[in-house]
Amino acid sequence: MSRLLTVFAGATALVVSAFVLTQGQKPDSPSGSIADNGKPVLVELFTSQGCSSCPSADALVARIKHESGMVIISRPVTYWDRLGWKDTLAREENTQLQRLYAHRGLSGQNGIYTPQMVANGRIGFVGSSEKDLRKAVLQARGQSTAAIVTRALPRGDWLVGLGGTAPKGAELMLVAVSNHVTVAIGRGENGGRDIGYTNVLRAETRIVSWNGGRKSVTVPGAQLTMQGADRYALVLREANGGPVLASTWIG
Repeated sequence: MSRLLTVFAGATALVVSAFVLTQGQKPDSPSGSIADNGKPVLVELFTSQGCSSCPSADALVARIKHESGMVIISRPVTYWDRLGWKDTLAREENTQLQRLYAHRGLSGQNGIYTPQMVANGRIGFVGSSEKDLRKAVLQARGQSTAAIVTRALPRGDWLVGLGGTAPKGAELMLVAVSNHVTVAIGRGENGGRDIGYTNVLRAETRIVSWNGGRKSVTVPGAQLTMQGADRYALVLREANGGPVLASTWIG
């Protein structure tokens, strides 16, 4: 094993050990900022340009996107398109994921609706509620069973270490997003408005399967050059819309 991999394996072990030890700590106050403790929570916002209730959730995401305790991704859905305005950012994959969540059953507020936020693929709630967001993030962090660590390599590549448990197995996904997109909406419930969207999903790529324990993989820099994307996240998720075990931004 090379010196770099040896050092990285040690770092992975330390992160996983810290992850295990923090499980018994008292959660932060829901009213305060969310400290990540090395375990960011994936927060997915299901939104739509055709939904009049969504802009407040979109604005909430824009305001808190820099908090370190979360990986926030906006997932515009397609089912509002039937009302006369086709969402320019929507992806059918987002709609399908939301349906998978609802079919499996989320704690909190389950179902298919917008704006909906989902924390770590486990807890659903109305996406415009900051109070519910912070409560769900703290709860979801306590259910985490894995950790991801990353290290930059030469030529833009990244070394990724996984550690923890995955009783049902999991997939490591590379998620490409646009940091900010402003859309002039021409028709529908938000017709005539210019609305900003944050960390909008552009593409998802499966990197590797994982069944627990320690594992390292290299993400080539060439995979971090997707058209329209300027930010990338790693998401460790059980297959078919299962719970999220860990997540982090690259860089």
